[in-house]
Amino acid sequence: MLYGLFRLHARGRENIPAEGGFVLACNHVSSFDPWPLGLPIWPGRFLRFMAKSELYWFPLTLILNGAGAFPVRRGQADAEAIETAVQLARAGNVVAMFPEGTRRRKGLVKRFEARPRTGAARIALEAGVPLVPAAVSGTDRLLRLGPLRVVYGAPVDIDDLRGGDVREGAYEATIRLMARIEELEATL
Repeated sequence: MLYGLFRLHARGRENIPAEGGFVLACNHVSSFDPWPLGLPIWPGRFLRFMAKSELYWFPLTLILNGAGAFPVRRGQADAEAIETAVQLARAGNVVAMFPEGTRRRKGLVKRFEARPRTGAARIALEAGVPLVPAAVSGTDRLLRLGPLRVVYGAPVDIDDLRGGDVREGAYEATIRLMARIEELEATL
C-alpha cells in the first residue's frame, strides 16, 4: 500500500549497515514516520523504536509491541528506556530514534517542544554502534495521498567522541547529526 497508493520512494539504502546494530535517527513529522522509515529496509532489517508511554493501553500495546516499539517516559531522564535501546543496538538491532523528541507541528502549542535531544547520539556512543541519519517527508499529508519520500545518509562520524565524557560527546554528536538530517531533508 505504501509503495502503490502513497508512492513511497527511498534513496540511500546503501548507507544502511548490512549487519550489526546501529541507531537510525530521523526527523519527526508524523506518528506514521516509523512505517515509511522502516519498510524500505525490511525484511533484512527490523526497526525497534521508543514510543511514548502514554500510548501503552490495550489494545494499542499489542500493536506497538508487534511493531517493535518499547516505552519511554517523556519529560524524565528515562534511564530504563535508554538502557533498553543500548542493549538492543549492541545485540544487532536497528534502534530508530527521533532526536527532536516529538512531532513537529507548525502553529500548535505542545507540551513537549520539538528540539534536538541527545538520546540518539548517547545510545550510539554507549553501544559503540554507528549513528545513521535519515529524513522522511510526506507523512503529514497522508489524507491528500501525497508521495512519501525517505533518504538514508552515511553514518555520522563520531569515532573521535567515543571514550570521553558521554554527555559532552553526545552533545557534539547531536550537533553533527542534526546538521546531516537537515541536509538530507533539504534533498526531499
